[in-house]
Amino acid sequence: MAKRTMLMLGGTGFVGRAMAEEAIARGWEVTLFNRGKRAVPEGVARVVAGEREGDLAGITGGEWDVVVDTWSGAPGVVGRSAEALKGRVGRYAYVSSRSVYAYPPPEGGTEEAPLVEGGDGDYAQVKRGAEMALEEVFGDAALLLRAGLILGPYEDIGRLPWWLNRVARGGRVLAPGPRDLPLQYVDVRDLAAWTLDALAAGLGGPYDVVSEPGHTTTGSFLAACAAATGGAAEFVWADPDAILAAGIQPWTDLPLWLPPGPEHAGMHGANPAKALRAGLRCRDVTATVADTWSWLQSIGGKAPHRPDRPPVGLPPQTEARLLLTLP
Repeated sequence: MAKRTMLMLGGTGFVGRAMAEEAIARGWEVTLFNRGKRAVPEGVARVVAGEREGDLAGITGGEWDVVVDTWSGAPGVVGRSAEALKGRVGRYAYVSSRSVYAYPPPEGGTEEAPLVEGGDGDYAQVKRGAEMALEEVFGDAALLLRAGLILGPYEDIGRLPWWLNRVARGGRVLAPGPRDLPLQYVDVRDLAAWTLDALAAGLGGPYDVVSEPGHTTTGSFLAACAAATGGAAEFVWADPDAILAAGIQPWTDLPLWLPPGPEHAGMHGANPAKALRAGLRCRDVTATVADTWSWLQSIGGKAPHRPDRPPVGLPPQTEARLLLTLP
């Protein structure tokens, strides 16, 4: 039986690298198309140099079973790639986002929830625009992966790495309450495994690829960080009102955290039943956290950061000021 062949557009960053490594582990033949500026995963069969916003000549002569795309910029780039690959790949998977749902997304929302308008606007609009551009060319052969919060090794946004490094430093650590607040996310490796399973099964259309609601909690997440790092952290739990009154911004100053309310319900209360029925499995938070810490240590503790995303994390002086007011 011939090897499955996959074209990965990118493949050296966070999600793309996980996709490539999962395919290689399965024995698939993997071709990467990128600018050739970073090391590629071991086992890649071929690297084609090219620029997504420019010359696509390098991928107009081959044929592959599937292609995976993680593009987050102008939707027209995905449309041009789809046109260039039409008739030469069997299925096209696009890593989109649950941000494509109209704000605020409803708690318990599914793939049927209202969507934003696609176009060259904010992150939600460009992701939706890319979905539309791809569907126009590939129709039912387009697999739309509407991922939620993505964590795991190689993360280049900095959310989980920030928490790990902060907990590792120890001392009194501001812990955003309530401690039983549910968190919903997907480990990048589970996202990759499900994507390749779905492509092999011939699935298409939109899927919310995220864990079940309540997969973990803020308390369990921070406990996993403490266990992984071995740091002597003393968690000081603060009520959401105290955090907000101190001018601390959810999600950016305190990565992953949103106070209870509509925004939290939409972000951490999705209903991924469709993907779960199609075989999505999500590993325990302790594994995601421990493996990310091991990766961080292997690269010296400082995670790479995407230039198109703002830095995250709470300034030490801001944390210290609020901690002085807490028992």
